[in-house]
Amino acid sequence: MDSETLGTGAIILEILVRLTPVWIGLVVVLVGGYFVRGSMGQFGRLWNSRIGMIGLALTLFWVFTALFADLIAVSGPLDQSFTAGIKRSLPGTVDAESGVAYVLGGDNLARDIFSRIVYGSQVVLIIAPVATLIAYMVGASLGLPAGYYTGTTDTVMSFLANLVLAFPVILLFYLLVTPEVRDPQMINLGIIQVPWSIPIALAAVFFLFPFAFLCLMWFTKYEKDETRLRAYLIVTIAIGIWVYLSMVFGFYPVEATIEFLANGFSRAEAVREAGGDPTVIPRILSLDPNELNVFAAVVFVSAPGVFRIVRGLTLDIKTRDYVAAAQTRGERPWYIMLWEILPNARGPLIVDFCLRIGYTTILLGTLGFFGLGLQPESPDWGTMINHGRQFVGQASTENISLFPAVALMSLVLGLNLLADGMREESLKD
Repeated sequence: MDSETLGTGAIILEILVRLTPVWIGLVVVLVGGYFVRGSMGQFGRLWNSRIGMIGLALTLFWVFTALFADLIAVSGPLDQSFTAGIKRSLPGTVDAESGVAYVLGGDNLARDIFSRIVYGSQVVLIIAPVATLIAYMVGASLGLPAGYYTGTTDTVMSFLANLVLAFPVILLFYLLVTPEVRDPQMINLGIIQVPWSIPIALAAVFFLFPFAFLCLMWFTKYEKDETRLRAYLIVTIAIGIWVYLSMVFGFYPVEATIEFLANGFSRAEAVREAGGDPTVIPRILSLDPNELNVFAAVVFVSAPGVFRIVRGLTLDIKTRDYVAAAQTRGERPWYIMLWEILPNARGPLIVDFCLRIGYTTILLGTLGFFGLGLQPESPDWGTMINHGRQFVGQASTENISLFPAVALMSLVLGLNLLADGMREESLKD
């Protein structure tokens, strides 16, 4: 049975209908935000910037696509069709058996490109912002004391940051995915065995910063309010240890063991093999080995750039009168750094944060393209582009790489325009 093919107008209409939850979300946020923009501070001023609003709309488009992926996609990211004519099919091809229209065509394994792009947005919009946020906490934790104390502290930290920045990025990623470096070795600690490798070691160090950063904030802010300080520290440390162990070492609060991971099982399979429930911990709190490698490498590369920005802002802001007033009151140096300097540096940092998420998105796409990113079957956009690379020369199959490339470009463009709009409004102060 020959497959039916939709026309261009029908394809566009079908895509628009499938994205209905996204359009509703955009209308609610953009229109609703307009009426309350005065109460949203610097972010609310984006509604005065045409460039900023275009960037915000593009970014929110992909955010809502990721949130409503299960409602938008017509098949799973790994689901294959066994109907003749779906493999490497043109946009608009209809599966004769299921009646589902492959509006962006099928890939070389007869999977729906549209659905994979939709689910790929979840991968990108989890890894890129979280990795950037951790890089910011690492960079800020080191950049604040470097700029505040200067002297030897500044010299040593700046040297280390420049050393990392001078390291070839692609070479770093190639090193992290080589089996000798990537594969964990089991270390017996007596009561338990833990995996250890260079990526795990990097993640073990970097993932300490968010929790240490929060604990330091609570201590400096509520030092004189022991009841509140104790409550905040207990909650932060308890949740921090749980999240830290599950993300870095793969521990679960059930009878799961790392030995199954070392034997090639996935995390869910490892938990099941150990007799546990893989749904005990939400997916976002655990990282597959490839995800851990990507996180460690991205934070390692991004943190020095954040360090230099925070250091420069600290050198400038610490000369302000309100910092001198805090010093006169006898405030601790870390209180001044976290509650006087850092909040007053938020404008440039928010702009850079948006730009850096875009850079990280490009980096993830690049890693996927070179096969250095997530699992080969992952629907992340870089991997999809790489899968379709061998078919680009064929005029009828360029859609396999073209559409994920457009998705990647549109998200990065949105983030860059959003940052430009925020910078434009901040310069009006």
